[in-house]
Amino acid sequence: MTANNGAKSTVAVIDYGMGNLHSIAKALQHVASNVEVQIVADAEAILRADRVVFPGVGAIGDCMQALNSLGLADVIREVAKTKPLLGICLGMQALLTDSEENGATQALGIIPGHVRHFAEGLHDQHGNKLKIPHMGWNQVQFTPHPLWDGIAQGSRFYFVHSYYAVPDDSAVIAATADYPDAFACALALDNVFAVQFHPEKSQAVGLQLLSNFLQWQGHV
Repeated sequence: MTANNGAKSTVAVIDYGMGNLHSIAKALQHVASNVEVQIVADAEAILRADRVVFPGVGAIGDCMQALNSLGLADVIREVAKTKPLLGICLGMQALLTDSEENGATQALGIIPGHVRHFAEGLHDQHGNKLKIPHMGWNQVQFTPHPLWDGIAQGSRFYFVHSYYAVPDDSAVIAATADYPDAFACALALDNVFAVQFHPEKSQAVGLQLLSNFLQWQGHV
């Protein structure tokens, strides 16, 4: 999968009415070299793009309702089969089978697994109560993948979430963070790479990940 005839490659940021679209688009533009960043809701434009970013904030019930009403759920499923797809935060959670949020919401089912709520009454190793949502900087431990190129093991990324992914197959876990136990904070399956944290808010390491995505050819 490459851009045609030496033209600029394109990355589509999916606009379904939920998400920090302009901040992620600005971060992509900051690291882009000969890449056109588009914020789009049109199915054909998304399918034409060389790479696709699926961001999101808020509740998954609203997310799935918006995707289904706009006809974008099947578009994202098709993208996952054909080109590099980056899911961010809620966009990562929506890739799984279902979520406990909003009363067992059915999600996209691209990565088999479930989304769970952090348990109440969590404490760190010093006995301090951990707040829900998990918000702020946290260290990430990752397994080899092109999107981690140039990023040091244990780098800190910025999180804001109350739910976390539990994939059926642990082999798709591309990174973990602790809160207080290890949870999956990045998933990788074929053309799909998804992160629970916000790379656009994670300073240099987040920009490096986005730059790596713009070079990644996906599953070969």
